[in-house]
Amino acid sequence: MMAKHFVSIALIVTIMGCNTIRGVGKDIEKAGEAVQKSTQ
Repeated sequence: MMAKHFVSIALIVTIMGCNTIRGVGKDIEKAGEAVQKSTQ
């Protein structure tokens, strides 16, 4: 029973981590686009 809870929590944390990394990537991309627009 304890192992099932641990696996479930680990899976949720992994999925949340992937979404967070994607979010950071999008933020960096938007910042890069803003810099490009300001230099034109």
